[in-house]
Amino acid sequence: MAKIINSNEFVQNVENTKGVVVVDFFATWCGPCKMLAPIFEGVSNEMGDKVNFFKLDVDEDGRIAQKYGIAAVPTMIIFKDGIPVENLAGFMPKNNIINKVNAHL
Repeated sequence: MAKIINSNEFVQNVENTKGVVVVDFFATWCGPCKMLAPIFEGVSNEMGDKVNFFKLDVDEDGRIAQKYGIAAVPTMIIFKDGIPVENLAGFMPKNNIINKVNAHL
Protein backbone atom coordinates (compact mmCIF):
# COMPACT_ATOMS: atom_id res chain seq x y z
CA MET A 1 0.00 0.00 0.00
CA ALA A 2 1.31 3.43 -0.95
CA LYS A 3 1.66 5.72 2.06
CA ILE A 4 0.88 9.44 1.86
CA ILE A 5 3.96 11.28 3.11
CA ASN A 6 4.80 14.87 4.02
CA SER A 7 7.92 16.88 3.20
CA ASN A 8 9.87 15.62 6.24
CA GLU A 9 9.08 12.01 5.41
CA PHE A 10 9.93 12.70 1.74
CA VAL A 11 13.54 13.49 2.59
CA GLN A 12 13.88 10.36 4.71
CA ASN A 13 11.89 7.91 2.55
CA VAL A 14 12.75 9.15 -0.94
CA GLU A 15 15.82 11.38 -1.14
CA ASN A 16 17.86 9.43 1.43
CA THR A 17 16.84 5.92 0.32
CA LYS A 18 18.82 3.41 -1.71
CA GLY A 19 16.95 1.53 -4.42
CA VAL A 20 13.90 2.48 -6.46
CA VAL A 21 11.11 4.67 -5.09
CA VAL A 22 8.02 5.86 -6.97
CA VAL A 23 6.18 8.97 -5.81
CA ASP A 24 2.71 9.91 -7.02
CA PHE A 25 2.29 13.70 -6.80
CA PHE A 26 -1.47 14.27 -6.56
CA ALA A 27 -4.20 16.66 -5.41
CA THR A 28 -7.47 15.69 -3.73
CA TRP A 29 -9.51 17.80 -6.20
CA CYS A 30 -7.89 16.23 -9.31
CA GLY A 31 -10.11 13.89 -11.36
CA PRO A 32 -7.28 12.06 -13.17
CA CYS A 33 -5.53 11.65 -9.79
CA LYS A 34 -8.62 9.87 -8.46
CA MET A 35 -8.62 7.60 -11.53
CA LEU A 36 -4.92 6.84 -11.08
CA ALA A 37 -5.15 6.13 -7.32
CA PRO A 38 -6.45 2.51 -7.51
CA ILE A 39 -4.00 1.70 -10.32
CA PHE A 40 -1.09 3.14 -8.32
CA GLU A 41 -2.23 1.07 -5.31
CA GLY A 42 -2.39 -2.04 -7.49
CA VAL A 43 1.14 -1.50 -8.77
CA SER A 44 2.29 -0.82 -5.20
CA ASN A 45 0.73 -4.07 -3.98
CA GLU A 46 2.24 -6.00 -6.89
CA MET A 47 5.76 -4.55 -6.77
CA GLY A 48 6.02 -3.46 -3.13
CA ASP A 49 8.61 -6.08 -2.27
CA LYS A 50 11.10 -4.57 -4.76
CA VAL A 51 10.09 -0.89 -4.88
CA ASN A 52 8.81 1.67 -2.36
CA PHE A 53 5.66 3.59 -3.32
CA PHE A 54 4.57 6.90 -1.79
CA LYS A 55 2.05 9.63 -2.49
CA LEU A 56 2.52 13.35 -1.88
CA ASP A 57 -0.33 15.87 -1.87
CA VAL A 58 0.95 18.91 -3.80
CA ASP A 59 -1.46 21.23 -1.99
CA GLU A 60 -0.14 20.12 1.40
CA ASP A 61 3.55 20.09 0.44
CA GLY A 62 4.01 22.51 -2.45
CA ARG A 63 7.67 23.07 -1.66
CA ILE A 64 8.58 19.50 -2.65
CA ALA A 65 6.39 19.68 -5.78
CA GLN A 66 8.08 22.94 -6.77
CA LYS A 67 11.55 21.49 -6.13
CA TYR A 68 10.86 18.70 -8.62
CA GLY A 69 9.10 20.89 -11.20
CA ILE A 70 5.64 19.39 -10.84
CA ALA A 71 3.51 21.55 -13.16
CA ALA A 72 0.49 19.25 -13.45
CA VAL A 73 -1.04 16.41 -11.49
CA PRO A 74 -0.97 13.51 -11.50
CA THR A 75 2.75 13.17 -12.02
CA MET A 76 4.77 10.19 -10.88
CA ILE A 77 8.51 10.41 -10.43
CA ILE A 78 10.71 7.34 -10.30
CA PHE A 79 13.72 7.85 -8.02
CA LYS A 80 16.78 5.61 -7.93
CA ASP A 81 19.10 6.01 -4.95
CA GLY A 82 17.44 9.34 -4.14
CA ILE A 83 17.83 10.81 -7.62
CA PRO A 84 14.88 11.36 -9.98
CA VAL A 85 15.40 9.23 -13.08
CA GLU A 86 12.03 9.46 -14.86
CA ASN A 87 8.88 11.61 -14.81
CA LEU A 88 5.54 10.07 -15.77
CA ALA A 89 2.93 12.80 -16.32
CA GLY A 90 -0.81 12.20 -16.47
CA PHE A 91 -2.94 9.12 -16.17
CA MET A 92 -1.20 5.90 -17.18
CA PRO A 93 -2.36 2.26 -17.42
CA LYS A 94 -1.01 -0.23 -14.90
CA ASN A 95 1.18 -2.15 -17.37
CA ASN A 96 2.85 1.05 -18.56
CA ILE A 97 3.73 2.02 -14.99
CA ILE A 98 5.09 -1.47 -14.24
CA ASN A 99 7.21 -1.42 -17.41
CA LYS A 100 8.63 2.04 -16.60
CA VAL A 101 9.48 1.01 -13.03
CA ASN A 102 11.01 -2.32 -14.12
CA ALA A 103 13.34 -0.42 -16.45
CA HIS A 104 15.04 1.09 -13.39
CA LEU A 105 15.42 -2.07 -11.30
